[in-house]
Amino acid sequence: MNLNIFRSQVFQKIKSNKLGLISLGYIFLCSLIAIFCYAIAPDNSNSGNQMHLEIHSKSPGFSVLMLSIPTTKTSDSQSWFSKILNGKTNNHEELPIKSYEVKNDSLKVIKYSDGLPKFYNTSIFSKAPKKFITQRTFWFGTDKYGRDLLSRLLIGTRISFFIGFIAVFISLLIGIPVGAVAGYYGKKVDAFIMWIINITWSIPTLLLVVAFILILGKGYWQVFIAVGLTMWVEVARIVRGQVISAKQEQYIEAAKALGYSDFRIIFKHILPNITAPIIVISAANFAAAILIESGLSFLGIGAQPPTPSWGAIIKNHYNYIILGKPFLALIPGIAIMSLVMAFMLLGNSLRDALDVKS
Repeated sequence: MNLNIFRSQVFQKIKSNKLGLISLGYIFLCSLIAIFCYAIAPDNSNSGNQMHLEIHSKSPGFSVLMLSIPTTKTSDSQSWFSKILNGKTNNHEELPIKSYEVKNDSLKVIKYSDGLPKFYNTSIFSKAPKKFITQRTFWFGTDKYGRDLLSRLLIGTRISFFIGFIAVFISLLIGIPVGAVAGYYGKKVDAFIMWIINITWSIPTLLLVVAFILILGKGYWQVFIAVGLTMWVEVARIVRGQVISAKQEQYIEAAKALGYSDFRIIFKHILPNITAPIIVISAANFAAAILIESGLSFLGIGAQPPTPSWGAIIKNHYNYIILGKPFLALIPGIAIMSLVMAFMLLGNSLRDALDVKS
């Protein structure tokens, strides 16, 4: 079949699958959020870690007056790239207040926590004190430390996407060559590689990830690498089976007759013709990586505080379900479920469009 005709048919099948298109749109939206999370988060400080213990565990839609108090701390000017990547350097403290009053050179505020007055000299403000007081609305409420839950969720999207991309990249980087070599050469080479694959496959994924983390150490990138090193076996098995089928085709026999090297036959003739199942398994692995990272963060060995992770947010607030504030755990749970479901639905639509047979 002509390649252009095949692409056209695939595009038409994907276009006719509404669930697949909705999933693709949602994934694209989440990817934009992951890239520009600090630009759109209400709390754009590093990790959305601005704490207000006076207003902890507030319900969605909670609103309060917030006084920003400049600090004596100075910092170098930040580039726009640094702000997008790490958030804005925090040069002020925030205090929730009930009311305020400006008299001469004094600013009187009534603290939200205890209702007691507090006075500030207006000289500490670079402009009118009223400019430093804003009405702050926490659309998803606040967590147990008084941090904006919406901001933490938006920044946590970056963790989920990065873990997916890096884990899938590592799994493809290892799984494709290993599976291709096993399927193409067969015999003892295939038996040895399958022995390694079966041993790795027999170890529970979570246990294997924990073992890698104990070796590599706790941390942001260590988790990404550990998850990727546990997912290559599925890719290798798929590639091996596809290569075994493809190497029986006539065009491979013709390539061998022309004296092409094994490397060229595998990577220029076989692999380009088996990309469809690889794409499908990559979508499934992306969803699995998000779930694994969330589970690790829930256990406390994923991304470490104060880095926001959906699994860690659930861990910190799951006991609030029986304390009358279930939204603190349900909102990140819904975020995980929706993104994983989107990748699974996209994988199903790609499978149908590419007519991949397991």
